[in-house]
Amino acid sequence: MKKIVFLMMFLGTQLYAKEVKDLQCESKTTPTDIRINKPHFSWTFIGDSKSPKQGGYRIMMATSPEKLKYPDLWDSGPTSSSQSSGIQYSGAPLKNGQRVYWKVIIWGNNRGAVHSKVTWFEMGKIKNPKKAFQPNVFSKSKKGVTKISINCKDKGRTFEGIGAVSAGASTDLLYDYVDPVRSQILDLLFKPKFGAGFQHLKVEMGGGENSTCGSEPSHAFTKEELKNPVSRGYEFWLMKEAKNRNSDMILEYLPWSFPGWLKPNIYTQASADYFVAFLDVAKKQWDLDIDWVAAAENENDTDRNWLVNHMRPTLDARGYKNVKIQGPDDNSGDWKIFNDLEKDKAFDKVIEAVGYHYVTGREFTDNMVDGRGRPTTAKAKQSGKPLWASEDWSWTGKDWGGAGALNLARLYNKFYIRDQITKTLIWAPIGSIYKSVTWDKTGAMKANEPWSGYYEVWPTIWATAHTTQFATPENWQYLDEGCGLFDASTYKGSVVTLKDKNSANWSMIICTENTETLEVKIKKGLANDKVYVWKSDAENQFVELKSIIPKKKSFTIQLDPKSIYSLTTTTGQQKGTYEIPESKAFPFPYKEDYEDRKVGDLPKYHSDQKGSFEIALKEDGTHCLKQVAPEAGYDWMRIYRRPNIKPHTLIGDVNWRNFTCSADVFIEGGNVELGGRVKGSFLNGYRFMIAKNGSWKLIFNKKTLSKGNIDGFDGSIWHQLKIKFQDKKVEVFVDNKSVTKANHIVSSGYVSFASSYHSNLFDNLEVTPNK
Repeated sequence: MKKIVFLMMFLGTQLYAKEVKDLQCESKTTPTDIRINKPHFSWTFIGDSKSPKQGGYRIMMATSPEKLKYPDLWDSGPTSSSQSSGIQYSGAPLKNGQRVYWKVIIWGNNRGAVHSKVTWFEMGKIKNPKKAFQPNVFSKSKKGVTKISINCKDKGRTFEGIGAVSAGASTDLLYDYVDPVRSQILDLLFKPKFGAGFQHLKVEMGGGENSTCGSEPSHAFTKEELKNPVSRGYEFWLMKEAKNRNSDMILEYLPWSFPGWLKPNIYTQASADYFVAFLDVAKKQWDLDIDWVAAAENENDTDRNWLVNHMRPTLDARGYKNVKIQGPDDNSGDWKIFNDLEKDKAFDKVIEAVGYHYVTGREFTDNMVDGRGRPTTAKAKQSGKPLWASEDWSWTGKDWGGAGALNLARLYNKFYIRDQITKTLIWAPIGSIYKSVTWDKTGAMKANEPWSGYYEVWPTIWATAHTTQFATPENWQYLDEGCGLFDASTYKGSVVTLKDKNSANWSMIICTENTETLEVKIKKGLANDKVYVWKSDAENQFVELKSIIPKKKSFTIQLDPKSIYSLTTTTGQQKGTYEIPESKAFPFPYKEDYEDRKVGDLPKYHSDQKGSFEIALKEDGTHCLKQVAPEAGYDWMRIYRRPNIKPHTLIGDVNWRNFTCSADVFIEGGNVELGGRVKGSFLNGYRFMIAKNGSWKLIFNKKTLSKGNIDGFDGSIWHQLKIKFQDKKVEVFVDNKSVTKANHIVSSGYVSFASSYHSNLFDNLEVTPNK
């Protein structure tokens, strides 16, 4: 019997095994004496019945096998490409005699990753070797004093701002806060010279599919809705609130997923119309003028012909000539788009800024700032086109060290010093996400208790303020000779200097790793009066210190280690504060009848993870909750990420264990679910699913605990579902009649509603202690 089982396991492994092999450099295995700067690479992918073809790849190259975890030579990032040969090296300049270790990760066309073994190649004597970029390093005196001279005639790019990306449902629970607390949180995010003062806000154009921490709704779930697009979700509201606080706020939007009616090809005229309809909602229903559209799909590259022949002409024809296109907004590609732009004038004209994600890599430690990532190329810098880190960082703002606040300030500086990047956007501005949901700790600050009003202002708010409160987009310019490093070996200690284009004012943002003495000489044309000093460190953030009066156009300042300083001749900065309400657990017991919000609005305290749930009218004129996504959408990162099971929404407390939950349901079609003790984004927990014909299942995670059918079940009327959890005992009731019992495991989690892709209805949610 054991032999038969082993044979079945072996055959099953062979049937579904994927393999990547035959890794070659310049068509040779482990070659030596490679003499070109940019060799080419190939491999063979063997798929399985589930994923017979390659759907994407990632190449990693490093100076040792150990460093392949955080590649120090080249990391292509995940690419949605089936190419497996002729792939040209795009990493750091290679050296004579250097051995390079490399591997690839391949994703099948229907998900599932396979790693190659580590291999290597060796360089010979390179013909015309490339030189590595060398950042500006400030000179030091024999006494160790770093000297910087700032000059108003110095050249430098225009500062375009620091911003944030509200996407992936990361701002979910902020919408449910009530004033005045909600307004206070928004002040800390967007009010100039008060808190973080984000100057650019990019939002998700929702598609109804999970886009990281949940799903955001679409403005046109059907082709018919495109004629009268709908303001759904909270992103339009968030843009309006940001704009109310800063009239110069720069606005941008980008899709992660698309509704199903646009499948299978998102690069069509219909898709261009869909993009423009989002602008119509913003303008006509919210009086918002959006400045930028990032095209075409988050981290999945873009399409030249679509942009040139459909997107740009449609924007122009519909009255949006002022809306600019940024692209490719990818997390891979090593700025290769410039190879296309220099050969294609029409494409170059359409792309008005170039943005890439995670430019310094994703090593979430204090060494992140020294990660190579995907630096801008000489060609990118020489183009003169605006260069953006269009999504970066993605960490918890609670930390000072590690990958936290100090690291982020260092990144802001590094991106200009190394990459000539003039705009950085972080994900996310705020973590308003239920606990246990994917990336629930990310954000510059936290606000995930709308029922109590509690929120947390994290150090990253003030690390960001060290730039945003001292320079404004388009009005300020970097001074290149005043931008550089204290030590050539690390970006942990850095300085950037900027000047106001319309006055003699200047600001200097400094990050330190070690104790430093800095001497600043001020040349003619820059303000030479009082210099105001602001400081942040691990203990205290954004503290104004004693100001400095330069003598003979010069001053010296002592700098503490692991700190951020802003020196400026401007005024008006402040550390905005409000009294924060106390933290409280989610209300228990809890009732929700959906009567306190308008039809079409989001339900209070719900967190959609897939599909879209909104307030709707019942036949009797009262309100209920409705699942409105009519079909599965065009899923974001469909090659790399496992899909969520079905449309579902979470509510409650992740710590709920022993309780009874009930809700009324109307099954328009397919099936509905009531769940409890559910955690995360993938319906892990207990779920009672019932179909319109009365068939049902009790499920835990992916396992069916019991199933059956209710005789005489009337699928044309409302029914009440109820689940009682008491330690290991789980009992399900339909219309107050016990249907099934299970003696399983003890767990805790949220209550959930789930639905097939039908307009199913939910009402009268009630969560109570057991009697």
